[in-house]
Amino acid sequence: MSRRSVAPLVLAVGLAGPALAAPPPIRLHLPLACQPGQTCFIQQYFDHDPGPGAKDYRCGSMTYQGHDGTDFRIPTMAAQRAGVAVLAAADGTVTALRDGMADISVAVTGSAAVAGRECGNGVILSHPGGWQTQYCHMAKGSVRVTKDQAVKAGQALGQVGESGDAAFPHLHLNVIENGAKVDPFAFGAPVGACRAGASLWAPEAARALAYTSPELINRGFTDGAVSMDDIEEGRTQARAPTSASPAIVAFVRAIGLSGGDVLALQMTGPGGLAVNGAPQTLDRDKAQWMMFSGSKRPAGGWPRGVYRGRFTVRRAGVLVLDQGFELRL
Repeated sequence: MSRRSVAPLVLAVGLAGPALAAPPPIRLHLPLACQPGQTCFIQQYFDHDPGPGAKDYRCGSMTYQGHDGTDFRIPTMAAQRAGVAVLAAADGTVTALRDGMADISVAVTGSAAVAGRECGNGVILSHPGGWQTQYCHMAKGSVRVTKDQAVKAGQALGQVGESGDAAFPHLHLNVIENGAKVDPFAFGAPVGACRAGASLWAPEAARALAYTSPELINRGFTDGAVSMDDIEEGRTQARAPTSASPAIVAFVRAIGLSGGDVLALQMTGPGGLAVNGAPQTLDRDKAQWMMFSGSKRPAGGWPRGVYRGRFTVRRAGVLVLDQGFELRL
């Protein structure tokens, strides 16, 4: 994931003439062709802590120090390779763009390799009233607009990638007013305030992007032990259990977790099968966390029927996430 502020591609803003009354705030639409909470998720929000700490606009932990935009992630690299369109959030004109950078995690290349190009492949749109939107980390070769082109809200600009200062496939969206980056979820909020300011999202987008923490982004069953890389690459999808599998394992990956959260994963199935993994208490905030729990094949093979997984998160003793999923053999 991005670990620093994203530098603009090329950006120059000039002001001339007499001062005018401020125009109405920009209204933004979904910047990805996806279903929030199902095929895409907000991983990180704008950082509202003016000091060395970090807090999102709800005073939650879904951000990090100095993060200056909103990160929309997709669930796996397999989804990225299949293609997820980045969309113009509002009508505007293309004023800057870049393409041609490789889709390689910054964890592999190192930050120095992308210095000055942290945004990766991206596009800047200018909108009336001194507003701009910047779309970063797009896939190499996917940018499909040209300089000075007029675009409409919802028009495809390119596809989600992992270029620049990115460690997972996502779109980093910056919203800019007269050269200053602002939080589209809390425009005009006083410095350090929580649950303040105004939303810049159009009503339908605002409803779709309702704040959720924590959130389950991957879940399912596979035939053996699971790694974070297996989930990220989508390999678990190719390892769906059958009646002959050596094991049946339930797995999950969640985001937006806080220190002290208690996580538990249970698997049940035909014949009284019940596997209760030991609850895990997080020692600190976690941008993402995975768990798996399962059982080896019994001597008589796996009985036909429904196998169920249940993942729960308790925060300060309160159940804040409870989701089930199932497999039918």
